Amino acid sequence: MIANFSDIFSIGRVGEDGIVVIMVKAVVVLLALATAAAYLTYAERKVAARIQLRIGPNRVGPLGLLQPAADAVKLLFKENAAPSGRDKLLYLVGPALAGGAAIFAFAAIPISGLTCVGGTVVGDGCNGGYPFHWDLIHVNVSLLFVLAVTSLGVYSLFLGGWSANSKYSLLGGLRSSAQLISYEMAVAFALVGAVILAGSLDLEKIVLAQQGAWFVLLQPLAFLLYFTAALAETNRLPFDLPEAETELVAGYHTEYSSMRFGFYFLGEYINMVIVCSIATLVFLGGWLPLLPWIHSDWLGGLVGVAWFLGKVSALLFVMMWLRWTLPRFRYDRLMNLGWKVLLPLGLVNIVVTGAIVAIRAS
Repeated sequence: MIANFSDIFSIGRVGEDGIVVIMVKAVVVLLALATAAAYLTYAERKVAARIQLRIGPNRVGPLGLLQPAADAVKLLFKENAAPSGRDKLLYLVGPALAGGAAIFAFAAIPISGLTCVGGTVVGDGCNGGYPFHWDLIHVNVSLLFVLAVTSLGVYSLFLGGWSANSKYSLLGGLRSSAQLISYEMAVAFALVGAVILAGSLDLEKIVLAQQGAWFVLLQPLAFLLYFTAALAETNRLPFDLPEAETELVAGYHTEYSSMRFGFYFLGEYINMVIVCSIATLVFLGGWLPLLPWIHSDWLGGLVGVAWFLGKVSALLFVMMWLRWTLPRFRYDRLMNLGWKVLLPLGLVNIVVTGAIVAIRAS
């Protein structure tokens, strides 16, 4: 049971790494997320082109690799138009919340576990070396923290749609509110089975509990439920009803332009990275290597980071593959899938997992 605020946040982690290390890692993570979001747009256009037998971006820079930079420059210099009847404060809060909440949520995601540079790991400490953690903050309930922060994204979509004083944007905002609230419960229920097996909400401990077997082998249904609901959470096809360009003229961000428009896409692609990171940590062993003779703490933990990023990249590719393969759901079928299929299956998975764990413990 949590006694006070200091029990939630491990303040000792800051003391171990030092404020300077924390700040350096914060800058690295911020730049890495912004760069990843930019080049995910490039990767998606290349994947779409491959599926549709096209070439994709190839004009700006070698192999088109400078296309994201060109897009960023275009957004920066584009006219910042806005509707006159908008709510001026909320109109600015919407895109800021979309990008800010996505970046803030990544602070509690561990890219690699405890690594002792020049020493050995003893329990939760470091003997004879300098402890280095590949995360910004260590939260004992880090999974709950990430889910809570990412759930703020629904406010950014709704506020953007409502404040713009446009019926098309409002319809997109209303759709997003209903969709995200529905599928957040499915996401949470899908993760509970893994939490029961690990006995913790700490993402590092959940990863360490998979040293014998990854939870995707023990919880295959939960993994499918989570990944399906995560597609809906990030508004990806076949669940991109909040945008639905053919009927809503781009949906909730219809009245946004320039970098305000860019912040929504920044938030969407960073959220893709976050949901794939959670899937990697909870179901795919996180930074644990696929090959048993390779240790994740080699090279100061960089090998573990490489395994983590490789798994996340594979899941991101699957999300892009599905987008350009499946058609969009009809709205009533979208809601039926969330409430009548994913939610009951998630409850069944929780009951069965809890029963098995209770029987084995007795």
